[in-house]
Amino acid sequence: MTASGKGQDGRRIAFLGTGLMGAPMARRLIGAGFAATVWNRDPAKAEALAADGAVCAETPADAVSGADVVITMLTNAEAVGNVLFARGAADAMAPGATVIDMSSIAPHFARDHAAGLAKRGIHHVDAPVSGGVVGAQAGTLAIMAGGDKDVIDGLQDIFAPMGRVTRVGPSGAGQLAKLANQQIVAVTIGAVAEAMVLIEAGGGSPAAFRDAIRGGFAESRILELHGKRMVDRHFAPGGSSSNQLKDLNAAMETAKALSLTLPLTAAVHGEFGAFVANGNGEKDHSGLLLHLEEKNGRSGGKQ
Repeated sequence: MTASGKGQDGRRIAFLGTGLMGAPMARRLIGAGFAATVWNRDPAKAEALAADGAVCAETPADAVSGADVVITMLTNAEAVGNVLFARGAADAMAPGATVIDMSSIAPHFARDHAAGLAKRGIHHVDAPVSGGVVGAQAGTLAIMAGGDKDVIDGLQDIFAPMGRVTRVGPSGAGQLAKLANQQIVAVTIGAVAEAMVLIEAGGGSPAAFRDAIRGGFAESRILELHGKRMVDRHFAPGGSSSNQLKDLNAAMETAKALSLTLPLTAAVHGEFGAFVANGNGEKDHSGLLLHLEEKNGRSGGKQ
């Protein structure tokens, strides 16, 4: 299969990476009237979208052949580089096409990919997202974009079914914003988890505590969603701890390159590192609560 389907405006879209986040994002695009050719390393995950109207491709190069816009939603920078360059996707794209990389990778990798694509006459936008699977399904993702303003403006109708896009700055700035977002998420998860440990240790009810402080200054999406996961002891991944650690690794590397000291980020980075090293990488990042409970010799219930 080499042809990407045409959307309502004639543009052809290919979507590479249809996992936990990519599949609902691709479904949002198809539901908005865009035809999409999809590829995933595990073919079954791409084939699951056939019922929604997607065309499945056997290779990344097949998927992007003839595409005007290629969206990547892959695990890490190595995977993005491999799919674009080692596996021939970039070479199969026509000059003037655009790659929107919605994966979460370090900013310097995004800039490297942009430079490699520019040599082929291909535009690049780094546009990582925040909002998790729930946001991907609802089309309410926060999309942080880096790249040429005119290129990003021309992609508004493609971004719209997936969420709200904001251009943060030049190439790499979207990824920088995502790292900053992940700093806030990780530190807030750590703060909520420590508060839960404190309440439970003192004889209070974590569920009642969460209800009591909602609406006050501590209110947040983290308290609402991840706090509920902690109360319910439900740690199946929406966002995995291994991915959270990957983003924290990139944040710390970027801080070092900028000669910055970020003590709160460094502390939570260390705790997530220990949690993942103990075999919890596939637990939701709200599962950091389990690590803090173990560290304090406590158990709040079934894991």
